[in-house]
Amino acid sequence: MYKLSALLAIAAGLAVPAAHAAQPPYPERPIRLVVGSAAGAGVDIIARAMAERLYGALGQRIVVDNRPGVAGILSAELVLRSTPDGYTLMMLTSQLLVATAVYPDVKFNLEKDFASISLLGTIPFVLVVNPELPAKSIRELIEIAKKMPLRYGSAGTGASEHLSAVLFTSLTGTSMLHVPYKGIAQALTDTIGNEVHLTYAILSPVLPMIQAGRVRALGVTSSKRNALLPDVPSISEVVPGYQTLGWASVVAAAGTPGALLAKVSAEVAKVVREPQFSEPLKALGWDLAGSTRAELDAFRREQTKRTGEIVKASGANVR
Repeated sequence: MYKLSALLAIAAGLAVPAAHAAQPPYPERPIRLVVGSAAGAGVDIIARAMAERLYGALGQRIVVDNRPGVAGILSAELVLRSTPDGYTLMMLTSQLLVATAVYPDVKFNLEKDFASISLLGTIPFVLVVNPELPAKSIRELIEIAKKMPLRYGSAGTGASEHLSAVLFTSLTGTSMLHVPYKGIAQALTDTIGNEVHLTYAILSPVLPMIQAGRVRALGVTSSKRNALLPDVPSISEVVPGYQTLGWASVVAAAGTPGALLAKVSAEVAKVVREPQFSEPLKALGWDLAGSTRAELDAFRREQTKRTGEIVKASGANVR
């Protein structure tokens, strides 16, 4: 009886490593990367560049799946319907974070329902004005705004450009009329045409207009100056506490095994440090991160708090 028990114990001990050995390596099939914007958009370009580099690291294709609609909300709902097994990832962006704060009927919680993988990077908005406006600096803009009614354009109520302006007026004690458009392209067109006095736009698309003198850049919304516009100050140099950012990160549905998330996080961080990936993005004004999972957790908490406060101040609510 003793010998039988001993043999059973040995067999059980041997079965544990055998069970671990039976676990298939990850990944053993292609991984889907869901992007909540159309093909060719800024985040899509980043996703495809990253997918190409990850293929070499993970040995499996990363298939970019574009699911545009409702500022990324549709893509998030799709990911949450998938099995949390590491084979469905998502690009979580500032746009989606803002949307969940603006739309009251969202059926998920970004903080609880999505596990962090890595922050790819951030990019500032630029406050640009029509060249005929006699403001050559942020201080002069504030002085003018306190003396005359100014109009600013945005990509729509609750859009990041709108929230950037709301934070500015809140911290400077100014008041400006918001003119929402269906996209930032029209807001920029009307800023150039002097239909509105100013707007905020992501750095990369507005940079050629600044360089051509069609609009005048007064400040960037990041906490520090951007290398592409070294002579343009950060708004926070004049308005302490001011900061808004565009950003992109990689996440997965909550419940995805931690070991798989850690593996993908490490590989994404390596990709972000590769010149083939980073240099083209730096040329567009991105400040790259390649963060750990914990760093992205902290970043998301800070951005969620900040965005919620600005949305509340703006009164933006899309029903």
